[in-house]
Amino acid sequence: MQYLSVAEARGLSGLRLVLTAGVPGPWGEAAKAVFGFCKVPFAPVAQQAMAPNDELVAWTGHRNAPIACLDDAPPLTGWHEILLLAEELGQGPSLLPADPAERALCLGLCLEVAGRDGLGWNRRLQIMAAPVMAGGNPALDELARTYGVTRETIARAPARNAAILLGLASQLQKQANAGSGYLVGSALSAADLYWACFSMMVAPLPQAVNPMPDWLRTSYADCDPVTAAALDPLLIAHRDRIYAEHIGLPLDY
Repeated sequence: MQYLSVAEARGLSGLRLVLTAGVPGPWGEAAKAVFGFCKVPFAPVAQQAMAPNDELVAWTGHRNAPIACLDDAPPLTGWHEILLLAEELGQGPSLLPADPAERALCLGLCLEVAGRDGLGWNRRLQIMAAPVMAGGNPALDELARTYGVTRETIARAPARNAAILLGLASQLQKQANAGSGYLVGSALSAADLYWACFSMMVAPLPQAVNPMPDWLRTSYADCDPVTAAALDPLLIAHRDRIYAEHIGLPLDY
């Protein structure tokens, strides 16, 4: 992907999406997926992982990605805010079901995957655990404070991951029994896209279509036994279909 620098992006109008350059961060990949499905063009802007990103902070007030910057509006960083922006600007089918109960279910599943204490949050705790506990890295120490990396949160992460994965599999099986191939309702929703993108943190797509750095692939694929045991093949088959039919491959980051 060809990225703009922060200096280049600041002078532009329209939607600029700040992404971590060179790696498939799940929050960033999900933002790309929802904007792509909603046919919302954006200019990608580079953020560097584990770096101060001082220019980015001066522009947006934030150091991490993703960040959605539309004209002079306040920058958006939350998965829900970014999803709603895609819905507001987009065209074609909505990623949020019209039925209120199904909409609530869709957003609830997204929260379990992408929200605080969700799948992505807890996998990040696990990935950061060893270097944070080793100490001596100020950047990691700051991230540990931001995301609550403690011995207690690390210890509870496997059970939380397993509960989320089992819940997703149960919902997908229920939908399959009702004749649907999607997590909610009878059409693609945000829940399908968020699960697909965050599945990378437990079972990355093959290198041929997801050319991620070796160190990150190892971190993502190295799940604890409790999490790994809860990963139903049904979820992976669903993920593969969502990428093939709706997101597109190979990944570009």
